[in-house]
Amino acid sequence: MTTTNSPPLRWVKSSYSVENGGSCVEWAPAHASATGIVPVRDSKDPRGPVLNLPADAFTSFVSGIKTGDFDTV
Repeated sequence: MTTTNSPPLRWVKSSYSVENGGSCVEWAPAHASATGIVPVRDSKDPRGPVLNLPADAFTSFVSGIKTGDFDTV
């Protein structure tokens, strides 16, 4: 049996998140740089689910948000 002990992720709040409890998105850029996988979570629920996205998919998603291709909640 093989086990791996990964270091905890260092989360960074998106610059688009607001301080009043609105859209609070965090990601782990160091992990993304090292692995090509971008972990994303809701900072209001740090023990909740984490989305692990391929870097190219995350880049496309962020570009779509910036250009208005996706509606935001």
